Amino acid sequence: MLRLIVWQSGFCPYNAYMNSVFVPNIPAPESDTVFMREALRLAEQAAQAGEVPVGAVVVKDGQIIGRGSNAPISRHDPTAHAEIAALREAAQHLGNYRLVGCELFVTLEPCAMCVGAMFHARIARVVFGARDPKTGAAGSVLDLFAETRLNHHSRLQGGVLAPECGKVLSDFFALRRAQQQRKDLPSPHPSPSGRGG
Repeated sequence: MLRLIVWQSGFCPYNAYMNSVFVPNIPAPESDTVFMREALRLAEQAAQAGEVPVGAVVVKDGQIIGRGSNAPISRHDPTAHAEIAALREAAQHLGNYRLVGCELFVTLEPCAMCVGAMFHARIARVVFGARDPKTGAAGSVLDLFAETRLNHHSRLQGGVLAPECGKVLSDFFALRRAQQQRKDLPSPHPSPSGRGG
């Protein structure tokens, strides 16, 4: 089976620039950028809720049928990734857990759990923004899309709006680090008991 993998130059969420190692700089179709911008909007919503900013949409015949934002912290659910939420909403919309002919757009390279769910749903094409060098399962850490023993494969394109997708993540983690540093600073006016406040 022929597998198309396209990487565009872009910004990695950990402040490192990456370049294509497969196919250099093939421009994304206009519709890909439109759908990725909607995923970015959902990522921003996740960030405002204190979640790692990842957003995803599922598209069928040019229409968004599922949306998701990261929510594992607020839902106390390790499976509440943006991709899983978007897949669930799309499956409800279609009345079928098989999402044949659908595409999934996500701002961050999906993890192994999410790729597995995409394969079970029979997603035809996966498009992601920034690479994830810590848990990415589309080539960064491992490549489930290249695993020939799996019974379903999706077409894959990475790097769509990667600079914007990476910036949302970088800005979120920079803010988190700054908040943690402020929290770790000693109080300028310690209480008499030495416990602060």
